[in-house]
Amino acid sequence: MINKRKFYINGKWLDPIKPNDFKVINPSNEESFALISLGGKKDVNLAVQSAKQAFTFWSQVPKKEKISLLENLLEIYIKKWEEITKTISLEMGAPLDWSSSAQTSSGADHLKDFILRLKDFKFENNFNNNSNNYIVYEPIGVCGLITPWNWPVNQITLKVVPALAAGCTMILKPSEIAPLSGMLIAEIIHEAGFPPGVFNLINGDGKGVGTYLSSHKDIDMISFTGSTRAGKLISKNAADTIKRVCLELGGKGGNIIFDDSHPNAVREGVRNVMSNSGQSCDAPTRMLVQKSIYKRAIREAADEANKIKVDIASKKGNHIGPVVSKSQYDKIISLINSGIEEGATLLAGGPDKPKNLDKGYFIKPTIFTDVKSKMRIAKEEIFGPVLSIIPFKDEEEAISIVNDTSYGLGNYVQTQDKHKARRVARKLRSGGIYINGNSADPGTPFGGYRQSGNGREGGTWGLEEYLEVKTICGWK
Repeated sequence: MINKRKFYINGKWLDPIKPNDFKVINPSNEESFALISLGGKKDVNLAVQSAKQAFTFWSQVPKKEKISLLENLLEIYIKKWEEITKTISLEMGAPLDWSSSAQTSSGADHLKDFILRLKDFKFENNFNNNSNNYIVYEPIGVCGLITPWNWPVNQITLKVVPALAAGCTMILKPSEIAPLSGMLIAEIIHEAGFPPGVFNLINGDGKGVGTYLSSHKDIDMISFTGSTRAGKLISKNAADTIKRVCLELGGKGGNIIFDDSHPNAVREGVRNVMSNSGQSCDAPTRMLVQKSIYKRAIREAADEANKIKVDIASKKGNHIGPVVSKSQYDKIISLINSGIEEGATLLAGGPDKPKNLDKGYFIKPTIFTDVKSKMRIAKEEIFGPVLSIIPFKDEEEAISIVNDTSYGLGNYVQTQDKHKARRVARKLRSGGIYINGNSADPGTPFGGYRQSGNGREGGTWGLEEYLEVKTICGWK
């Protein structure tokens, strides 16, 4: 059993003020392999006090010095690549190859890009040549950063790195379900030489540490990635102190496949949903297929889903692993059963466990057809390897179906008609549109409309989230 009960506060690993043990479960075998402690209000107060004191000097550190420290951080991160990969795989069930090529690599990509953005960013400038006003970008202050389990290091680097670059100090609360990669990042930050108090880490759950951070009077900003339900609670907790709240929440992405799409569009769409065991907020979990190719698409989708292997995370290879926890497993199976009960046709997969995988939170790649927009599987974020296929007649109907959701994170368009793709992309209500399988480059803004959140992460937009803007009049 790995002992990881300590918190990182003011440059030291400290015991919790009041121990509150929590077992970390390996989702591939349902066995506990590590112990952490869930923090309390006094632990949070200690970390916030540390960050508040550190902000006085860290907010004034020159850009050149911050760049040097971030470059140290990147160098150490790359050296620990394999350790990060294995940790993510163990705690959240990502197969080793996927953990390395997608999960660990995303953290390195964000680090590299934020270093470039910081080098180019101008924190001060004249308003214009005819004005004596001067514009200054300043760090917002002490930040509470709350990250999820599905892309643990990806989300940590999307929050911690721009906060450091902006001159903020912070308290990170990684998911208690997958906390060890966050603690490893804390070790890397310490080794890189960041001053005590600039970065702090406390483990905890949402109702405990999450609530204390979001309502704390001395925290100036909360950045949260997770469920829409939790995002609403955080916004309410933060309201009394009028702190800035940046939210990256759930999604119910639509993937419009027109009859002139690329021949592999359906198969790629299935693979996109099932990767990471369906645990990505911007996954295209509603596949809309034009009626003229609907029968062909169903055959291809079923064939592709049945080709996808499911196995334990510690194995190398091109397979998907378990979902992260029993509560997630139970929720997903419940939604699969609701699809069957509401009259959707089960095309592939289903609620039964894959063969030879009786232990672990494994779910077969599952596809439904004959899905109606009012069904739960068409409306709710399932966050598992489950795809709904919906037919459409024309462009107008496809756009209407995709936009008929409270979410707005990522939507997808498949057509070889460039003008149609651009036309449809402009009409879809979401923070990201992916045409013909093209993905976002490092440094582009990521975030959602409506109940998928507010604010943007990544690139200059992600850096600006952690900055206040000051106008100084009479500068000349």
